[in-house]
Amino acid sequence: MEILVQSLGLTGETVNPFPFPSFSGTFCSRESVFRMNDLRICLNFPTRFRSFALLSLLILFTAAVPRLAAQAFWSAIGPAGGDARALAAVPGQPDHLYLGSTNSWLYESVDGGASWRQLAKLDPSDDLILDHIVVDRANPATVYVAAWELDHPGGGLWVSRDGGRNWSEIAGLHGQSIRSFAQAPSNPQMFFAGTLDGVFRSTDAGVSWAQISPPGSNDIHEVESLAIAPENPEVIYAGTWHLPWKTTDGGNRWHSIKQGVIEDSDVFSIIVDPARPETVFASACSGVYKSLNGGELFHRVQGIPSTARRTRVLMQDPAHREVIYAGTTEGLYKTVDGGKSFQRMTGPGVIVNDVFIDPRDSNHVLLATDRGGVLLSNDAGASFAPANEGFSARKVEALLVDNGNSASGVPASGNVASGNPARLFAGVVNDKSYGGVFVSTDGGEYWRQIDAAAGGGLGGRDVFVLAESPESTILAGTNNGIFALNEPDKTDKGAGMDNNGSDGEPDGSWSPRNTIQNTLAKTAGETHDGERVNVAKHEAAKHVAAKQVAEKQVKEKPRKMDGRVYALDLSGDVWLASTVGGLFTSRDHGASWQGGPALGAGDYLSVAAHGPLLAAVRQEGVVLSTDGGHSWTPIVIPLVLTRIHCVAFSADGALWLGAREGVYFTRDLGRTWLWATRFPLGEIDSLSYDAHLDRILISSRSSDQIYALDPKSLGWTWVQTGYRINLARAVDGRLLAASLYDGVVVQPPAATPQAGQK
Repeated sequence: MEILVQSLGLTGETVNPFPFPSFSGTFCSRESVFRMNDLRICLNFPTRFRSFALLSLLILFTAAVPRLAAQAFWSAIGPAGGDARALAAVPGQPDHLYLGSTNSWLYESVDGGASWRQLAKLDPSDDLILDHIVVDRANPATVYVAAWELDHPGGGLWVSRDGGRNWSEIAGLHGQSIRSFAQAPSNPQMFFAGTLDGVFRSTDAGVSWAQISPPGSNDIHEVESLAIAPENPEVIYAGTWHLPWKTTDGGNRWHSIKQGVIEDSDVFSIIVDPARPETVFASACSGVYKSLNGGELFHRVQGIPSTARRTRVLMQDPAHREVIYAGTTEGLYKTVDGGKSFQRMTGPGVIVNDVFIDPRDSNHVLLATDRGGVLLSNDAGASFAPANEGFSARKVEALLVDNGNSASGVPASGNVASGNPARLFAGVVNDKSYGGVFVSTDGGEYWRQIDAAAGGGLGGRDVFVLAESPESTILAGTNNGIFALNEPDKTDKGAGMDNNGSDGEPDGSWSPRNTIQNTLAKTAGETHDGERVNVAKHEAAKHVAAKQVAEKQVKEKPRKMDGRVYALDLSGDVWLASTVGGLFTSRDHGASWQGGPALGAGDYLSVAAHGPLLAAVRQEGVVLSTDGGHSWTPIVIPLVLTRIHCVAFSADGALWLGAREGVYFTRDLGRTWLWATRFPLGEIDSLSYDAHLDRILISSRSSDQIYALDPKSLGWTWVQTGYRINLARAVDGRLLAASLYDGVVVQPPAATPQAGQK
């Protein structure tokens, strides 16, 4: 193995179409040269060592890269809604509210929850579930937020002492997965936290903490709910993932209060009536319970069906003590007689995480829900409407700009067609009836859900890809097939509703495009699909070497495409789709599809078309078709590549790959590959060509940066968004992106370019 290190000055010029920092890059053959900062490293490795050596140098380069310069973060513009977890108001100011999310963001409202704005991101990760918010009664400028981490046992407690402008984590609970949090009603200096480890208490307004449940206890751990007696902070109720507990001496001694509660019940919420402290309500996976003797004996209340008994929150009306709301996984229930009877106030599809009741006006009720975001009622829960303006916690997997481009950005004619760049489409996942596809006709200011009917259209399917043909047909690839958008006649005077309840254009609807019907060549007399075969003639024909065997085209019985769709390209006369079942093409605008496993494999993650040339990639390789998808041929790829994620063609016909190891391209269909040696981003998840910009847009789900690469000069520019990115698009010279957890985000107004390198 030879390594030659040669000092080299920086070369090349970066074309900068956007007002963000320049960063130039160079490319070289995979087998020969790497360039890192001002070093040129020539390699002559034996084949079996190349993968190891290239990866080692890539790691070395990544570790040596300096941090990005500070930039203004982008704005989240919707679609509104998503997962909302916790609500809290400033004491004495019920119009001033805070909202906790599932992506580390805290939101604020100053109009009673009608609209929201991002206030602070408490952790750089997107994994914090902000489940409890407490505004200090003694000092309303002090706000506490307790959190836990998704899929990890971590979390912590954050505090702001200036109304949310600045935040710090409290060291005493660092790393604790906090599942419940409360301030003592009679002593504002005392706070309590329930964690996976047990119950903790602070007597100095959260500065220091001590565990008051037995450390290592086999019983009092995984504390999901806490309640403190209104007049005595020594009386503490703790609901665990396995029954409730109580102490009357500040945690010195605990005893089980499970009498009347079904064994092994998860206790999600406990409330104590401030006027009658012996009256205690508890909600569990087995139902709602009421005790009239301080929890020593519970009895289960009636009126909530067993299917909805996972009651996540109980909330008592501060002005009417007999009125209690129960937020369940199948809707909101309400009692007006102290629990004797309950009535459901919403549909069963509403999953309620928290309830806020305005102490000034009991008719004003807010719900924090899964998928639906915030719901608002001005009639004590009789009706609810979305109140999500400014709140977007969506996972957007698909983003389409109506700019006249096809899925690949290269119109079939080779020219850039004109469209309506203010019209955006976003496809979301994990939101069921609240999700699907959203459209905005004003650049993202307002969004409308398209065809929200649960029984029709997309039917709550996840949407992973959106694509538009040069003829303006829009397809959605879902977790269960392909659907086409049926747009209403523009002269139709009907109106839909946007996320803010305003009248808008008709939304349109979706219809399936999932018919698979292959055509096979069969010898004369040969039949399929259960029909008999003329075996004698068939065998005889096989042995007639000098004669041409007669064949005919036979259509198989139609079947349904019912798996996940990974990618679509509608840019040419032949449409291309990759699904869990393989690669499929359509020559009749999606009315039918032909194909199946390509080279014996399915799960092609990305596809691209350039005129008659089609390409598709799996993690392990690349296949090409030169006959419109009738046949596929594998091409040789660089040995270093271990995981390929995406593929694209640029206008000059070069084929680009995004992979774990970075960006590669070939101008001769795989005979020679070049590598972006100084490109600073790995784990490339999205790589697409934008014809309007003549740039390759590149992003990674593990990063908050977007790169625009010039396929001619091989220079690039980059921008930092502040959000983890699924994919990027451009509209009117401005970038926007689908984020992993925050909906669609957009680049801020133009700023002075920053010089230097990343």
